[in-house]
Amino acid sequence: MRIWAISNQKGGVGKTTTVASLAGGLTAQGETVLVVDLDPHGSLTSYFGLATESVSHGVYDLFHDAMERNQPDPLRHIQRTDVEGLDILPATMALATIERQAASFEGLGLVIRQALRHLSGHYDTVLIDSPPMLGVLMINALAACDRLIIPVMADFLALKGLERMLRTLEMIRHSRGQSHPYLIVPTLYDRRPRVSREILEILSQRYGDHLWSGVIPLDTKIREASQAHLPIAIYRPSSRAAMAYGTLLNFLLEQEADKTPEVLSA
Repeated sequence: MRIWAISNQKGGVGKTTTVASLAGGLTAQGETVLVVDLDPHGSLTSYFGLATESVSHGVYDLFHDAMERNQPDPLRHIQRTDVEGLDILPATMALATIERQAASFEGLGLVIRQALRHLSGHYDTVLIDSPPMLGVLMINALAACDRLIIPVMADFLALKGLERMLRTLEMIRHSRGQSHPYLIVPTLYDRRPRVSREILEILSQRYGDHLWSGVIPLDTKIREASQAHLPIAIYRPSSRAAMAYGTLLNFLLEQEADKTPEVLSA
């Protein structure tokens, strides 16, 4: 069971869309997929038509079990989506309290990693939507995953978020000896503004082999797909965004098979 986290310390860069799009592409290939919403804003939960204020079970229950010293059982809290083969561990409103509660409990940084061990054999792939701020929820995403995907918009504020994200990875590498293979993915890309092309060039110069050679284009079909609560690969497979995400997914799967050392080293 592969576990990929999608994270960046900047909101609005296409994290949730990337999770949903990759999940849709994997299910279209016949895989069983679980998506995990670790963002208290619950964007991924809303994407698949669930309301965080009315969902009764979800990710928070795993943390509650850990705080109560109970064995977490993720299968009790997983919900189905309207996409065959695609399930979700949704965010609930209580998830927003985790950062405050974490100060009173030790060991909450590995809750998701430990819970997902119980799902081996149930899913082919787990995709984690991480919050945009460094805290116990992001630490859980990074501790649980075996690959990190970092969506980045072509603007200077997004570059700053990427820099913070990479500093976080370096901090984890030093403190825990845990190295994360990661791939930077340009998202919501509009080639018309000169600044977009300039930032893409900066990304190429600074991050080399860690940068995916393609881009996810700005595409109105992405918004329509989210409103339909469907991954773009299912809603409009012929759209530019769906084809770009399909190319990205194939690259990730081929890279996983090849284990290319230049890209997989963190």
